[in-house]
Amino acid sequence: MTVTAVDLGRALESVENTLRPTVARDWTRNAGELDWDCRQTAEHVGDVLLSYAAQVVSRPQDHYVRFLAKADEGATPEELLELALTGGRLLQAAVSASRPDTRAYHPTGRADPAGFAAMGCAELLLHGEDLATGLGTELDPPREVCANVVARLFPDEAPASDPWDGLRWCAGRIALPGRSRRVEWKWRGAPLGD
Repeated sequence: MTVTAVDLGRALESVENTLRPTVARDWTRNAGELDWDCRQTAEHVGDVLLSYAAQVVSRPQDHYVRFLAKADEGATPEELLELALTGGRLLQAAVSASRPDTRAYHPTGRADPAGFAAMGCAELLLHGEDLATGLGTELDPPREVCANVVARLFPDEAPASDPWDGLRWCAGRIALPGRSRRVEWKWRGAPLGD
């Protein structure tokens, strides 16, 4: 099972639809259980997605492309959301334009475009939930995207009855019946067989 630019688009749409109504709220509140506030979390999402896009386009084999995307100090919540979504859209474009056999550095293994798409979806959805929780709303992501992400990034894990719960469990966010909350976890960036 692979993760595609279409999955990224669906994750982006879910996060945007959830967070767009919150841009008039106070984004200096903590984002869920994170130590970061909502501003820092949105900035992180934009930075990591732009970084993944740079990896897919530049294809370095042993390092990250060296840059840090930061929002202007006076950026509004709407502009912070724009930064996060722009990072996702650029990653989506990079994945769409790349050959499936492309490989680039990631600490969890040289990833293909599907791996970067999966990692991008995970970042969007997990931190989208952090933002939604901090801003008093709830993210309800597309379950098929969650199932695809779990299958790609956590291929050794048994699926959960709800793929969203499965993704959150894999990433140490929640406990599941019969499965305690994970303290340590790592996803697989490299495709199976590499």
